[in-house]
Amino acid sequence: MATILSVSGSPSVSSRTGKLLRHLDTRLAAQGHEVIPLDVRTIPAEALLGADFRHPAIVEATELFARADGVVIGTPVYKASYSGVLKALLDLLPQYALTGKTVLPLATGGTTAHVLAIDYALRPVLNSMGAAHIVQGWFTLDKDITTREDGSISVATATAEALNQILDQFSSALGRSPYLAAAV
Repeated sequence: MATILSVSGSPSVSSRTGKLLRHLDTRLAAQGHEVIPLDVRTIPAEALLGADFRHPAIVEATELFARADGVVIGTPVYKASYSGVLKALLDLLPQYALTGKTVLPLATGGTTAHVLAIDYALRPVLNSMGAAHIVQGWFTLDKDITTREDGSISVATATAEALNQILDQFSSALGRSPYLAAAV
């Protein structure tokens, strides 16, 4: 199957976005994909904010993007857009770092007023980076994600069903990618 890079663009350790992504990673892995998690917040701030393209963490992140067949990008929505740490990372990647890749954009937020952030803020950047196919994204309300005592999460039933459909579409699109098919 495919190699998927799962990128959390949240600056918070206790982020619902990050927990949701790791929850979805498990489902993608169960479908037979190799899933590589990347939490942008773990990249040193001096590398991101100083635009240090040669910093080992930036080099490693760039290599992870290059290696992936597909990329899941999750972000909390702040001020009607994706997070600043995600923006900092995307700015440091090569211009066409997503060429040939299938991309699934996901976002979380406190209100449905931010639901269009995926289409109006994140999708144009992903497209400009050469993504072969950006599948339908999904916005999840914070209230639909509950953190359990053990650190795992539960997702509201309707949201879980929608996310399962989105993941199936993403997985299916990975299999149809002409770039992935040519590599086989």
